[in-house]
Amino acid sequence: MTTFNLPDVGEGLTEADIASWKVAVGDTVEVNQIFVEIETAKSLVELPCPFAGVVTELHAEEGQTVLVDSALITIDEDGNKPAPTGTPDATEALATATPVASEEPGPLVGSGPTADSARRRLRVNRPVPSAAGKRTAAARASGAPSALADQISRRAQDISAAVAREVDKRKPAMANFVDRVMAKPPVRRLAKDLNIDINDVVGTGTQGEVTRQDVNSYNAQRAAERDAAPLYWQKGSREETRIERTVVRGVRKATAKAMVDSAFTAPHVSIFVDVDASRTMEYVARLKKSRDFEGIKVSPLLVLARAVIWAAARNPSVNASWVDTAEGAEIHQKHFLNLGIAAATPRGLLVPNIKDAQDLSMRELAIELNELASTARAGKTKPEAMRDGTLSITNIGALGIDTGTPIINPGEVAIVAFGTIRQKPWVVDGEVVPRWITTLGGSFDHRVVDGDLSARFMADVAAIMEEPALLLD
Repeated sequence: MTTFNLPDVGEGLTEADIASWKVAVGDTVEVNQIFVEIETAKSLVELPCPFAGVVTELHAEEGQTVLVDSALITIDEDGNKPAPTGTPDATEALATATPVASEEPGPLVGSGPTADSARRRLRVNRPVPSAAGKRTAAARASGAPSALADQISRRAQDISAAVAREVDKRKPAMANFVDRVMAKPPVRRLAKDLNIDINDVVGTGTQGEVTRQDVNSYNAQRAAERDAAPLYWQKGSREETRIERTVVRGVRKATAKAMVDSAFTAPHVSIFVDVDASRTMEYVARLKKSRDFEGIKVSPLLVLARAVIWAAARNPSVNASWVDTAEGAEIHQKHFLNLGIAAATPRGLLVPNIKDAQDLSMRELAIELNELASTARAGKTKPEAMRDGTLSITNIGALGIDTGTPIINPGEVAIVAFGTIRQKPWVVDGEVVPRWITTLGGSFDHRVVDGDLSARFMADVAAIMEEPALLLD
């Protein structure tokens, strides 16, 4: 028996929550097979099994918090499956069974030689001819007249056509059966208990299967959409019965601590600027039609990301960190840019980052942004993607918000908020015309980035949004 303990999948993590087990007691597992999904303070992580064998024990339940180095799973590497409780092992029962002697020893007269199982030929199941086929064969064998043979042939064709029509009638039902979503029996049972059509639930499992969390999320969303106000407000004389309590853990717990530390450690200063992003919208439209970007999602966020990278090279102090040491404080200025993109997920705010974003082409950056967003939404962001960010963007415009004052991601000194792009009246050459306008907001650690530097940085970002052609200089 080999027991695998919970490892430290991040830097300094002390605990994790069991999100879902991918195996059960009695299952056979292979090396590197995913056996559990855990939620850490940074993200959702899938753990591969380092051993091969049969699962004999799971040491925690789903939703339970497990400390690092605590037992997770026990595996029998010899491959012996545990016997059912209270039932003798079937192999042992067969081995100890005593054969019953025949009352009349010796073969019966005319019984032939004793069958040898090792030399017996395998039985071949030959197809059984249809009734029409039998009649046709019989007619041929007996030399029946050709008219009778033609009549039998026509009758066989009629039967085949009737069968084909019946199959066509049943195709929709068969298609529904074949194309139904994948889900384990307990998940289907949960959906049935909640009166949910499981085919309406989008699966986020590793193979596209519907998970228990998918069903619960769908049920919560359905409940919120159905008479939301009457269901939400509750009447009662005791306040305790009208308060919903949720334990803060995992990503949300870590995010809350990080935001408090950032807000009360780094003195924030914020700057806002309105930008005419009409040229950006035209540029994005051209990229969407380009063959180089075929099949790649392109949005104004791509231009903003490129603008931030360009502006950081011109104002390198925004791509730095303030570090307190035993000898005193230090400013670490980075000669690389790991671009963080804030992403709201059901588990809380994540800020995964694109490593060495300064080295990526526009096309490569678009691919990385799409991959980062889809991974975050699916809750599959790896811990390493959350580490070592140097400068971040938060796209609040995706929710229709014009601007805001973002909190700096811990370990960084600057963050840019991207507001929604709307058509607004704008003065161009003395005339009021409709233009695509957005508002950029930036927050900076005033210990590192003073007012002049922050203003220059935001002006450079705005310049690219107003004229993306500057990126070619």
